[in-house]
Amino acid sequence: MNQEADLISIKDAYNAMFRYLENLYALTKSEDLGGFLGSMIILEDGKPADPAIWGDWLEAVESAKKG
Repeated sequence: MNQEADLISIKDAYNAMFRYLENLYALTKSEDLGGFLGSMIILEDGKPADPAIWGDWLEAVESAKKG
């Protein structure tokens, strides 16, 4: 597998994480996870419902990139 071909944007990675968590919610019906997903949903302006989520996401991406 060519890792270079697997690179996606930070926005696409966020959407992938959201979909993963949606699937987990469908399996568990966790109220905590459901509430978190509500704050993560992307609004028409392209930003999460909770503005702090995007900053937290960018910090997580930077941390992951550093290893």
